[in-house]
Amino acid sequence: MGWSEILEKILTSDEIFRLTNEESLILYDGAPLHQLMNAAHHRRKLHNPSNQVTYLVDRNINYTNVCTINCQFCSFYRPPGHEETYTQTYDEIRQRIVELEAIGGSRILMQGGVNPELDIDWYIGLINVLRIHHPTIDLDCFSPIELEGIAEVTNSTTLEVLTRFKDAGMHGLPGGGAEMLVETVRTDVSPKKGHPDNWLRVMEEAQCLGLTTSATNVIGFGETNSDRIEHLNRIRQQQERVQSKGYTGFTSFIAWPVQLESNTFGKRNKGSNRFELGAGASEYLRHVAISRLFLDNVPHIQASWPTMGMGVAQMALLGGADDAGSTMMEENVVSASGTTKFSASEQELQTSIIRSGFIPLRRDSDYNHLETPDTTTSLPDAMCLPPSQFVELV
Repeated sequence: MGWSEILEKILTSDEIFRLTNEESLILYDGAPLHQLMNAAHHRRKLHNPSNQVTYLVDRNINYTNVCTINCQFCSFYRPPGHEETYTQTYDEIRQRIVELEAIGGSRILMQGGVNPELDIDWYIGLINVLRIHHPTIDLDCFSPIELEGIAEVTNSTTLEVLTRFKDAGMHGLPGGGAEMLVETVRTDVSPKKGHPDNWLRVMEEAQCLGLTTSATNVIGFGETNSDRIEHLNRIRQQQERVQSKGYTGFTSFIAWPVQLESNTFGKRNKGSNRFELGAGASEYLRHVAISRLFLDNVPHIQASWPTMGMGVAQMALLGGADDAGSTMMEENVVSASGTTKFSASEQELQTSIIRSGFIPLRRDSDYNHLETPDTTTSLPDAMCLPPSQFVELV
């Protein structure tokens, strides 16, 4: 079966059915982008039939940059003892949350590095303080690799650590640290990070405790389309296993290209075939569309404006994505690798959604709908491209 027959089957079906790995790879390799995006938008409407696009008012807090994992694509971390290391105090973290509360935010996404100087009591104390003083803010904290580091330092299992953190008031986990759940790719770019099975195991433990989780994917390491499908397949398989036990599993999926401008991975590969490294707008949009078509058991696909810009993120909303991401307020990990825009106002997100032809709807980290203020005063045209200009980007 060729790509045209597969797309026809998708477009003529009013039900969500499962694509095989082979069918998905045929689409990835051969389907024209606009036709692929059209099919993904059709599938998006089956998952989320309203004309609404959700977004979240939140803040990223990178509480420490000390890390021992040394991922070659990360420009944010500093090794222990480096003169530029930092760890924020409880009061510094609280002040950032106060600023989020002032604009009506509902979540913090807190992650840092694997810092061997912090014991489990530091983390539990932090969660306790934040839960007491900021009871309405969801605390989605610490990626799977951070949890592995905490467990190692404290001679505990990750399940024990997760249980104690949940009891202290943690709401969920960030999806960071997955990158590519393909061992050959991870061995090349993050040899100290461990096997992809570790990330999946920690996420499953969290999901079975009722913690909120999301799945992520970073592309552009020189991996094949088949590798990308394998990453998606591992997410889909885990989602199926966890949902069969009665748990929610991953609420959403978000992908973005690796940022190469100022990190070891980019410098190491400088001068190599740039068609194999990184990902431009067309490749990113193709991956979003394939993700929506393949991940039949993941309810939401999120667009990534911090890495791709508002214009391309708008296009993603017409090619499978149903969520515009979050305001973030601040971001230090991706921005350290070269991206220049790392925060957005609620007004910008709403205007971007409206100009894409959708209705903006504020949500929380569990995708519960919240009261949505109307902030859509006119913004400069350069902020968001109208749909008529989308084609110029691809």
